[in-house]
Amino acid sequence: MAARINKKRSFLFVSRVLGKHIPVNPYTPLLGGAALALLLYREMNGGAADTDSMEKLLEQAVDGLIDPSRAEEAYRALLSARLVLPRPVVFIGFAETATALGHSMYNIFADHASYIHTTREDIPEMEPVVSFEEEHSHAVDHLVYALNTGMLSGEEPVVLVDDEITTGNTAINTIRDIQSKFPRREYVVASLLDWRSERNIQAYRELEEELGIRITALSLLQGSIEVTGTPLLDAAAGNGQLACASEVPVVTTYVADGLERLEVSSADSYGEVNHSPYLKLSGRFGMESCDNQLLDEGAARIAARLCKLRESSNALVMGVGEFMYLPMRVAAEMGEGISYQSSTRSPIYPEARPDYGVHSAEAYPSAGDPAIRNYIYNIAPGQYGDIFVLLERDVPRSRIEPMTDVLKSLAGNKVHLIILGARQETEAACP
Repeated sequence: MAARINKKRSFLFVSRVLGKHIPVNPYTPLLGGAALALLLYREMNGGAADTDSMEKLLEQAVDGLIDPSRAEEAYRALLSARLVLPRPVVFIGFAETATALGHSMYNIFADHASYIHTTREDIPEMEPVVSFEEEHSHAVDHLVYALNTGMLSGEEPVVLVDDEITTGNTAINTIRDIQSKFPRREYVVASLLDWRSERNIQAYRELEEELGIRITALSLLQGSIEVTGTPLLDAAAGNGQLACASEVPVVTTYVADGLERLEVSSADSYGEVNHSPYLKLSGRFGMESCDNQLLDEGAARIAARLCKLRESSNALVMGVGEFMYLPMRVAAEMGEGISYQSSTRSPIYPEARPDYGVHSAEAYPSAGDPAIRNYIYNIAPGQYGDIFVLLERDVPRSRIEPMTDVLKSLAGNKVHLIILGARQETEAACP
């Protein structure tokens, strides 16, 4: 655990599975979502599922989550099972931490699945079809922008995916908003960790009775927690580890991934607009099972290009904020010696001691919105030779420099700023 710098909630579980606060084998977070998918498959099929086969796959998944060296084998075994749900299901991943978790859970199904993740991005050209608040968060607003609004208007079960459930209030707020606009009978709340108290569990039952719905909770680990103490409210920009660190070159590369773009813009807290297009199949705007192969092919193209740029045996691939899944998939295609992590907007107090989850923290203004601070946790200077940071869309160089300034003091050899897009591929050193 670690101390969250947040008056509403003083603690945070630092996951060894998500690839958010700790660098991980990229197959580990992919396997976390796949294991949840297996639980859902077993739940929805009931007695019709091949019990022996399911138990074997689940046991293999758990072994892979415990031992990262087995994660790839377990993940590929689940993919090759080609699971198909008995009826269509809509998956919704919660930003920012569970965008990749929700995507990896959805992706394990060969058909009958659709996926979208919530976002905190302000996209002026679009109206959100769902909005709700995460009451304990440092960033409370969640928006759902669906290109196909029909994906939520049917009677399909909705699966809400989050990394952890502590009170369950976020899921309750989401269900209320969806039910008021797109009523249905069945919801599933899936998470890696479920820490709800008996009173919180009872709140689900009361909501079921009030709305005439069924809510099923699935998790890899369930238990109870009790937290005492006073929140730490003063953020530490870092622990001084960069003071003597040397700086390495930053190289910017535009990679033509062949994936379709969506011509919409974003507005930040200051009203400044970025007209660079979004990736259509990131999950932010919705996708169907039939889209998965296109994204797989794009990930393979990006990985092949990055492998040619790689110069060190030990390298890190980074996602940025909500943009986690595709960088994670790219990292998984890059061979041995690759770790994966994403930057985050969650403020956590760092302290370098063995029994604490966050040993180091580096803060900087977000490239997408300078009013928001982003953080990189648990990376020591020189820990990785090459660091590849992937951006979904282009941003002005002045906005990305605070992040690359941090990274060039962490990398041992070179920082690669990878900007995905369909334009002619070029390569140049940052000024």
